[in-house]
Amino acid sequence: MENQNNVTEFVFMGLCESKHIELLFFFLFLLCYMAVLMGNSTILLTITCSHLIQQPMYYFLCHLSLMDLCYTSTVVPRLIRDLAATRKNISYNNCTTQLFTAHLLGGVEMFILVSMSFDRYIAIVKPLHYVVIMTRQRCNMLIVMAWVVGFWHSVALLFMVLNLPFCGPNQIDHYVCDVKPLLKLVCKDIHFVSILVIANSGMVTVAIFFVLVASYIFILYNLRTYSSAGRHKALSTCSSHIMVVVLFFGPCIYIYVLPAGSENKDKEISVFYTVIAPMLNPLIYTLRNVEMKITMQKVWSQMAHSELM
Repeated sequence: MENQNNVTEFVFMGLCESKHIELLFFFLFLLCYMAVLMGNSTILLTITCSHLIQQPMYYFLCHLSLMDLCYTSTVVPRLIRDLAATRKNISYNNCTTQLFTAHLLGGVEMFILVSMSFDRYIAIVKPLHYVVIMTRQRCNMLIVMAWVVGFWHSVALLFMVLNLPFCGPNQIDHYVCDVKPLLKLVCKDIHFVSILVIANSGMVTVAIFFVLVASYIFILYNLRTYSSAGRHKALSTCSSHIMVVVLFFGPCIYIYVLPAGSENKDKEISVFYTVIAPMLNPLIYTLRNVEMKITMQKVWSQMAHSELM
């Protein structure tokens, strides 16, 4: 029997039902989105216009900020528009496009965080081999691998959704097109598909998170041999990475490990990795990083001086 798809558009139910709260959320998310744009653009400009781009850690941070900009721009502008709109509708094609793009960028960001962890591992555990191992060629290879893995992850989810029949209700209990809220609208048994989603997204996310946790435990263990000053500097850098990893992976694990039919707070929790994490990442990486703050001042002072000339 062929899958039937009688749905040409979906309607988002949004974050809440109250119009007054939605208006408050409209201004709140607008401010958050502006903060995401300003913060991550500042990181990008500071790194690309300075010597920091030559260092692997900042090279990966540059790509992370770019992913935060792109990922947030895939989700938040439509969310802001829908908060002010009477009807929050999205076409079937646009919905699948948003699903593919969000998971592609999210997957790339996840593996960029893995690359940043690998960079810190080599820098602390094998400092004498760091320059030989973390060459620009290897850094480029890690970024390409992140895009390849993210692409195949999102393609697998896309084909899974395209082969599902939507023939009944079209109201998505969410503010973004994601695989779990879409599964609730499928007019057939989703038990097997839900297991595939958990395997594709949930278990992979959990496995990567535990690898990252293990790597940071090993890094912290090796810091015993460092001097007090060296230990403080390494801890400052690693603590920033750990905070970003927890902010990103924590909500993802909660959302994608649980089955699609279960009652949970998916749409509320997802705000953490769609809005809050991209907004806080620039603050985490700059406020705790003296080198970044000094370089930022130099870059902006040079730009101000060149404008005056």
